[in-house]
Amino acid sequence: MTSRPTGGRPPQEGKFGGKFGAKPGATHEQIGRRERGERARRETLRGDDASEIVIMYGWHTVTAALRNPARVIRKFLVTENAARKLTEEGIQSMLLPEIVRPAAIAERLLPDAVHQGLYLETDPLPSPAVEKVPARGIVLVLDQITDPHNVGAIFRSAAAFGVTAIVTTQRHSPDATGALAKAASGALEYVPLVSVQNLARGLAALKESGFLVVGLDSDGEADLAALTLRAPLALVLGAEGKGLRQLTKEICDHVARIDLPGQIKSLNVSNATALGLYVASRTIKS
Repeated sequence: MTSRPTGGRPPQEGKFGGKFGAKPGATHEQIGRRERGERARRETLRGDDASEIVIMYGWHTVTAALRNPARVIRKFLVTENAARKLTEEGIQSMLLPEIVRPAAIAERLLPDAVHQGLYLETDPLPSPAVEKVPARGIVLVLDQITDPHNVGAIFRSAAAFGVTAIVTTQRHSPDATGALAKAASGALEYVPLVSVQNLARGLAALKESGFLVVGLDSDGEADLAALTLRAPLALVLGAEGKGLRQLTKEICDHVARIDLPGQIKSLNVSNATALGLYVASRTIKS
C-alpha cells in the first residue's frame, strides 16, 4: 500500500558543522536518516539534552505550537515579515523571538525546507504509556513506517478524524521533529504520540484495554468496509514497501484490505490511512 517518493538537492553546510542534505534521487527515508544523523551531531556538540530538542518550522507548524500551552519553547527565530504577520493575527509567544534574516533560518535546516520565516526549538511533548491510552474512538498503530513525510501526513489525517492517539515503535520510526513536524502541519499538537519498545506487546496492551485490532494490508482477508467494526478500534499500518510484519498480522483480530475500483490497487501509506480512517469512522458511526 506504499510508494517511495524521491527528491532532494546537493548537500549544504549546516549550522552545527558537517555536510547534510539529499543527493539527487534520494528517498525520504534516506533524508530521515540524515536528519537523525544531524541530531546525533548536535548531541555531540551541545550535550545530551540536544537529543531531546524538537525542530519546528513553517507557518502552520509553528503557530500551532505557539498556541499549545504544553509546548516548552527553547529558541524562537522569526523574520521581520513573519513577525509582522504574527502580530497582525494576535499570535504571541512566552519566549521573545529573535528577529533574523531568512538565511539564518535556512542554514539550520535541510535543503528545500520551506520555513516561511519561522523556526522553533522546543521540548518534546509528553508521551503517555500505551496502557494509559483512553479506550475510545480510533487509535493508529504504525508498524515501522520510517518516512517522516508519510508519518507527518498520517498525523494530519489523524487530527482531521479526531484520532485518540498514534502508536509507534521507539526504533525504526522517525522522530517527531523537522520534516515530520512540517508535514503534520500542526497536528502534533492535537494527537498524542505513544512510543513503545515492542510493538507486539503494545498491541497486546491495546487488546487488553478492549481495542479491536485491525491491520490494513493489500492482501487482507476482507474489505475493510465489509467488516463489523466497533470502538475502541486500533488500525495498524505497515511500513513503506514492506507492509505489516508477520508477527503484527498474527496479533491483529482482522487483516483487512481496502478495495479500490481502479486499475491501481495499492496506495501510499498516508493516503491509505486517510481512506481507512474515513471507512472506519463511517462504519463505527452506523
